Amino acid sequence: MKTVGPRDILRVTQKAIWTQGPSALKAKEDSSKQVSVHRSQRGETAISTSQKGGLFYAIFKELFSSSSPNKIYGKALEKCRSHPEVIGIFGEPVKGYGEATRRGRRQHVSFVEYVKDGLKHMRVKFYIEGSEPGKQGTVHVEVKENPESSKCEFRYIFVEVESYPRRTIVVEDNRSQEK
Repeated sequence: MKTVGPRDILRVTQKAIWTQGPSALKAKEDSSKQVSVHRSQRGETAISTSQKGGLFYAIFKELFSSSSPNKIYGKALEKCRSHPEVIGIFGEPVKGYGEATRRGRRQHVSFVEYVKDGLKHMRVKFYIEGSEPGKQGTVHVEVKENPESSKCEFRYIFVEVESYPRRTIVVEDNRSQEK
């Protein structure tokens, strides 16, 4: 019986991986969806400098942009953690999490981006729970781009209490201040 090591598994004969768009033919025609995989002499996978740059930019934008879904999630979660009514219902510490993946991990914060009246908007949804058993909530957040500063500002943050008695906690609501 032959033992297969990790390096043997990584040796793949195919040199390009294609993403599948609306149709396989269209994806093959679109060279921007092609990811080339190169191997060094020792069989290790290497990526080009431009691919590294693109990857770095995507990570930088996600982590440091004030309008990334994860930044908005983090700021909204902090506001929920410091809100007296949220603490009173859920208990401390208040933990937040996103949608559950197929493997049971709760990482993905769901969000929708759209443009209205020429300004970017984003709606974010995530879940919270605290030390009180059986108490869970859904947090609904909407941000709007400020035309002067180009930064996102909260329009509202609501927490729907999922357990009895069901109610909605208004953490922040700035919609009445809009023109």
